[in-house]
Amino acid sequence: MPKALWLLVIAMVINVTGASFLWPLNTIYIHQELGKSLSVAGLVLMANAGAGIVGNLLGGRLFDRIGGYKTILLGITITMVSAFTLAFYHTWIYYVVLMVGLGFGSGITYPSMYAMAGSVWPAGGRKAFNAIYVAQNLGVAVGAALAGLVASFRFDYVFFANGFMYIIFFLIAFFGFRNIKVDPSETVQTNIFEQGLAVENKARFKALLILCIGFIICWIAYVQWQSTISVHTQALGISLTQYSIIWTVNGALIVLGQPIISLMIKKWFHTLKGQIYFGLAIFMVAFFVVAQAEVFLVFVVAMIILTIGEMFVWPAIPTIANQLAPKGKVGFYQGVVNSVATAGRMVGPFLGGVVVDLFGMQALFYGLMMFFMVGFISTYLYDRHLVGTAVHKEANAS
Repeated sequence: MPKALWLLVIAMVINVTGASFLWPLNTIYIHQELGKSLSVAGLVLMANAGAGIVGNLLGGRLFDRIGGYKTILLGITITMVSAFTLAFYHTWIYYVVLMVGLGFGSGITYPSMYAMAGSVWPAGGRKAFNAIYVAQNLGVAVGAALAGLVASFRFDYVFFANGFMYIIFFLIAFFGFRNIKVDPSETVQTNIFEQGLAVENKARFKALLILCIGFIICWIAYVQWQSTISVHTQALGISLTQYSIIWTVNGALIVLGQPIISLMIKKWFHTLKGQIYFGLAIFMVAFFVVAQAEVFLVFVVAMIILTIGEMFVWPAIPTIANQLAPKGKVGFYQGVVNSVATAGRMVGPFLGGVVVDLFGMQALFYGLMMFFMVGFISTYLYDRHLVGTAVHKEANAS
């Protein structure tokens, strides 16, 4: 990889490590320390994700107008100020407002990071984005592990650790990104509004939307591990340190397990549909296991199973979107996929909190297992009207 991409990768690890000090513990803090219900905690996380969407849209526009360097510095500054303010003022109203600030600042930063990654190594194709993806998961593994350790001493220290990591990120960006040359012609836009609203091929776009129905279901379920399940573990007497270890297992398995998953896909799964079907089945097994969990070790097993499913499903969806996209609309289609994932992360905590408050945790787990059936149906149906086309053949070729 080019040196500039290595710098972006290191910066992404630092950025996500900082974010991972806070996001696994958000629901726990809102519920236990601030005394709010899971439904209210879900609304706060929804506001945080919604601010991230707005920041993403603004970040994409700013990247085109003022460049990645200035845009990233702006996003980091907003995030850093919000994080340190939260360290000193984390009562209810401050917490809500500053969580919105954190989401907004992070949202501004991410589009430019991805756009710059694609620009500094255009010959690398997907490898540049895979490097950023692995960097994110490495940050999750490190940050989540350290978060539980820090919180075990004093919860307030988590906020300071969060802000400190953003300072390091700011310094890397300020001194390191200044000389990164970005060629706008090499970047791939992921902001759907930047691509215009005209859809050149309605059949392909309809296929993408059908596929994304199952995708948003997956994210609504997945995000429960960051919200309702985190509180559930606390009620069972599992410590914050142990809960953070669960996310460390997730990140480490994604980073270290890629060669094994690649071999499995190459040997046994010759179509993207088959890959998604298998991942959805694994997701269902994971939620069945977590429904029985009462001790830490079983939660770890459930997370391992969930992570295996994630590694099959998450890469397949953008790959299909890339196949469906007409020429010149790859960024638009990837933007739709990205927006759907964010929407799932936004509404998932609230919906899960409502279900738990009204019906209990077991109802949530078994309800989500049934909900995954929608994913099987949408995966089966999405390309039915494309039978015989090049897209259908590519997606189903052996």
